[in-house]
Amino acid sequence: PGSQNNAIGDLLGGNFCFLGRAEAVGWPPQWQVEKAGRLWEYNLHYFEYLWALEFDSARAVVRDWIDNHPLERRAVGWEPYPTSLRLVNWCAVFFARHAERTAADQAFRDELWRSIYLQAEWLLRHVETHLMGNHLLENAVALAVCGSCFEGEAAERWKRAGMNLLAEQLPEQILGDGCHFEQSPMYHLRVAYALISLLNTGDAELAEQVREPLERMMSASLRLCHPDGRIALLGDSAFSVHNQPADLWDWWIRVTGNTGVDKRVDPEAFALPYSGYYGAQCSNGHYLICDAGPMGPDYQMGHAHGDLFSFELSLRGHRGICDSGVHGYDGDPYRPYCRSTRAHNTIEIDGEDQCEFWATFRVARRARPREVRWEPTEDGFRLSGWHDGYERLPGKPRHHRQFTWHDRGALIVKDRISSAR
Repeated sequence: PGSQNNAIGDLLGGNFCFLGRAEAVGWPPQWQVEKAGRLWEYNLHYFEYLWALEFDSARAVVRDWIDNHPLERRAVGWEPYPTSLRLVNWCAVFFARHAERTAADQAFRDELWRSIYLQAEWLLRHVETHLMGNHLLENAVALAVCGSCFEGEAAERWKRAGMNLLAEQLPEQILGDGCHFEQSPMYHLRVAYALISLLNTGDAELAEQVREPLERMMSASLRLCHPDGRIALLGDSAFSVHNQPADLWDWWIRVTGNTGVDKRVDPEAFALPYSGYYGAQCSNGHYLICDAGPMGPDYQMGHAHGDLFSFELSLRGHRGICDSGVHGYDGDPYRPYCRSTRAHNTIEIDGEDQCEFWATFRVARRARPREVRWEPTEDGFRLSGWHDGYERLPGKPRHHRQFTWHDRGALIVKDRISSAR
């Protein structure tokens, strides 16, 4: 799994850290920690920290969860998303990493199987079609992983349900340029990790289903990283939440056995036109990425920021000029600012955002890019367009922006506001 900030000593001492927030919740932990916020609680129930534990400690904490967090209303660990991530981690840790120890402990094995069966059956009946997006994809992955791990009628039912969802969602969620359609490099890495998990099951049907979109995702990921190897903070993105790109690439290479894969990209201007990311990776170490794409799918804007026509620039030998994209969580007082236009390298008009943000993950009227034009040149590129996000204001103003990039490290940004008032 991704970045783990929980060492075994801290966990056994009852100290858990997620999203940069540490809480003393005991060992085994208390399973409802409302003061920490819903997303923090989600992370507690993902069980990714199992990877830091030895078998005996991992068994003890799972048994405690089974005994003390039963299926009932308002039990956060039974929401479909944490259930999905937990199922994948439990299957991988106990039936792969600790397979021999699990098989030898019949009482625990049977207890674990009964819980996995209940969770998978419940998930099958509660896939997140009301949210869609990466949540529904994680539901599909979890069902397919569970189905591939076991034999029997139930397992076959989970696998088929997962594969049917994948067949429906992968063509929509993985864009033609390989980017994930929620326009977040961080979630791009998470979805790629999920697809590698399916490839890693060794199931031929699953491998056939995910191999091609995964290849496109891995290729696109090379364009979404600064020269230091860390992701661009576009949309809802943050460091140290999911896997580092280099670690993900190494795992993908191990799973596919394709040791000849070259992780380098040609130093040149690039266009990812389906997602709307354009930029340049230069042989002299300069890097630029511009966002001229839609904020995400209209029906799921939970990870959208007011960052249309923003950019991130890294010049060799200088500190980067980066966006302020941050993945906030429920109750985070800084999240409204982090989503705002003011927090990004683009234009704010009359103190208003490009979009109408409300609640924690909601967007009402939103900006859409118009007449986007990208042209590579001998020594860089030109990119231009305008957006209609401010047309709700008096005079219906439009923000026009033009980028001109020269590979020697010169970026010219020209803004023009047209308005009837």
